[in-house]
Amino acid sequence: MHASTTHRPELDELGWGDDFEAAFAPHGDAGLHAARVATQSHGISRLLSTSGEHRGELAGRFHHEVDPGGHPVVGDWVAADLREDGTGTVHHVLPRRTTFSRKEASGVSDRSREQVVAANIDTVFLVTALGRDLNVRRLERYLTMAWESGARPVIVLTKADLHPDHADELAEVETVAFGVDLHVTSAVTGEGVDALMPYAGTGQTVALLGSSGVGKSTLVNRLVGVEVLATAEVRASDGRGRHTTTHRELVRLPDGGLLLDTPGMRELQLWDSAEGLDQAFADVAELINRCRFSDCQHRTEPGCAVRDALADGSLPLERWDSYDKLQRELRALEVRHDARLKSDARKEQRRFARSQRKAAW
Repeated sequence: MHASTTHRPELDELGWGDDFEAAFAPHGDAGLHAARVATQSHGISRLLSTSGEHRGELAGRFHHEVDPGGHPVVGDWVAADLREDGTGTVHHVLPRRTTFSRKEASGVSDRSREQVVAANIDTVFLVTALGRDLNVRRLERYLTMAWESGARPVIVLTKADLHPDHADELAEVETVAFGVDLHVTSAVTGEGVDALMPYAGTGQTVALLGSSGVGKSTLVNRLVGVEVLATAEVRASDGRGRHTTTHRELVRLPDGGLLLDTPGMRELQLWDSAEGLDQAFADVAELINRCRFSDCQHRTEPGCAVRDALADGSLPLERWDSYDKLQRELRALEVRHDARLKSDARKEQRRFARSQRKAAW
């Protein structure tokens, strides 16, 4: 029997769509069910489906044959065998509509490997607090990764109640927010929170990304209307809260949307973000396109639009330095990634040669 799920309200509210239905069709014919990953840890997932919640584990074959980057993450849609006892086995991950990735933190590995943080996100709230936490250079990095993910970035400035005079900070953020909505909020007073709700309507998924202590969990609780995530008191010394979220989790909103809160990313390294860089730095990309030479290095070449803009002040040096730093980081990552691929290929060749020798014996 075909386990078709097209236009079932329960799945539509979880972010289902025609693209997922088309990808799921053969799995439905095989008797599997569609479910969305709400939390994930060490191969165990909490799955949401039309039949409620299930505790899902990876099928043994899937676990061993699929690269870790293809394993389920929060936000993924999966094809699973769901049982009446509330357990389930995940056999397939459906193609992702959007993917938020980063390079593995250096403490995890010194190799260039992708770490998928979340999938199928429609809008990314880039959350940063007004005051000492505000750092436009870090915000540029977040914007680059958000654009690359395929989701829509929205900048959310929090803790307006602690910083009522924020005109200068707002103007500073606007200098890097090209094509991006910008909202000033306070989860304490409710200022600006209602303006965020249209992004999280029925079937829409919003992820909150930001460094530790900027008020993401407090904002989630305000949007949901009840305290679903733990929060910590703000320190008087610097106005920052202690980080409280320890895992990624999809949280339902009263109006039908879903929110994904994430642990603060202390080390945010780019991964394959060339297109995202051009979108986050649209002003710089436009200048580069106006250079006389397509291979301009922006140093001594005649007709360099970048150097002209730096000279007349229309392009701040800090912004150019930030772009250049991220560009160099991406180039270095590409070199390491290529080197790893070559190394893996050599290892595979050696394994094949050994197997051939053993067969000859």
